[in-house]
Amino acid sequence: MPAKKTSHRRHFLQTTSGAALGAALPLTGGAIIPYYAWSAPDYSNRSKNDRPQIGCIGTGSMGTGDAQDHARFGDVVAVCDVDRNHAENAKNHDRIGKGKADVYVDYRQVLERADIDVVSIVTPDHWHVKIALEALAAGKHVFCQKPLSLTLEENQLIRAACQKYADRVFFIGTQQRSDRDRFLRAVNMVQKGLLGEIKKVTVGIDGSPTGGPFPVAEVPEQLNWDLWQGPAPAHDYRERRCHYEFRWWYEYSGGKFTDWGAHHVDIAQWALNENGAGQGPVSIDGTDAKHPVEYKDGHATVLDSYNTSHDFAVSCQFASGTEMLITSRGDNGVLFEGTKGRLFVNRGRIAGKPIEEKWDEGQFEQSDVEALYKGKPYEGHKSNFYRTISEGGLPVSDVYSHVQIMNTCHLAAIAARLGRKIQWDPQAEKIVGDEQAAAFFARQPRAGFEYLRG
Repeated sequence: MPAKKTSHRRHFLQTTSGAALGAALPLTGGAIIPYYAWSAPDYSNRSKNDRPQIGCIGTGSMGTGDAQDHARFGDVVAVCDVDRNHAENAKNHDRIGKGKADVYVDYRQVLERADIDVVSIVTPDHWHVKIALEALAAGKHVFCQKPLSLTLEENQLIRAACQKYADRVFFIGTQQRSDRDRFLRAVNMVQKGLLGEIKKVTVGIDGSPTGGPFPVAEVPEQLNWDLWQGPAPAHDYRERRCHYEFRWWYEYSGGKFTDWGAHHVDIAQWALNENGAGQGPVSIDGTDAKHPVEYKDGHATVLDSYNTSHDFAVSCQFASGTEMLITSRGDNGVLFEGTKGRLFVNRGRIAGKPIEEKWDEGQFEQSDVEALYKGKPYEGHKSNFYRTISEGGLPVSDVYSHVQIMNTCHLAAIAARLGRKIQWDPQAEKIVGDEQAAAFFARQPRAGFEYLRG
């Protein structure tokens, strides 16, 4: 069990998010965190006792980038990775561990430390929820990279934990929610009805790569392959199953359905106001989906090749009558088609007649941005996370809306794997009328890697 938490900084960081929302709150020694109009609370000049202590779990390429951002707001005192080279690199990085951070292979040693206030989880997807559940129970604020979950059941588990530990801030790394000039502008335009009634949304997320067969290889000396696999089924080590390439294996991820879907499906359902409790599609048609290997009953028949879908057009129908097409074909981005116009947005541009004719001129003000930011000022992703720790409330990228859109992403993958249409009851949160499809709701963790429940 974690040691008893007694530090003044620890008390502040655990209790402020449950205090009166939006208020300026006292720090150790009576200092006040000011409300900056367009910037984050500034921790850079505070004493060590007033700065959050951070543990970074997962320090590969994405984890290293995130860790550098976190280090702007606190002190990275622990780095953890099952690949010791990754952890050592983070420890010695001049903008992360600065040669001083403690190095761990087992994340549980990070969570046991009473001095750590915040954990960053940037592991392969199949580890996210298990670590996050235990981090919340250990009293930590959590920043977790997308996609948060691997299964529909995991969505329910993490949501329940966040409700139970409501004084902890839980933030999802979906950075498009912090893109004011493109994605926030598009969401605002749709929500204000400037495109009229939305009839169709096309979500272009590209297809997974194909590849294989990949040979069995010797496990690198610095890698704990058993711990890397964790709750996933045990397999022989193949280089392309590990690190970045895990995305293209359903054992560890959902392919493009979750990798890019966590971004673009999020924007689409946010704009449609279809990301709240009891909301989401009612039918998901995966008939038009192909996989790079042969499938039987929704499972790949070979173990040595990428197995996530590379070519698909999955149609999701909402009770409102709006269709959302999640597809690998065409441009990467989100296309809204309404009775008054069409609007396309991706990370490079926002385009269409509404933009050319400036339909939203004078209708996208600072107040609109702050409404999307749940009453907080517009700022960068990590800034919003640390502001929420100090001020309370929900962050711009909150767990509750994210699990709703992850339901859609997982349902699209299930329908694609089975190659048929499935029905979803968004209020009961269950697949109906299809026992085989319903069996994909959860996956049994490998023995010794069970979820923390209750």
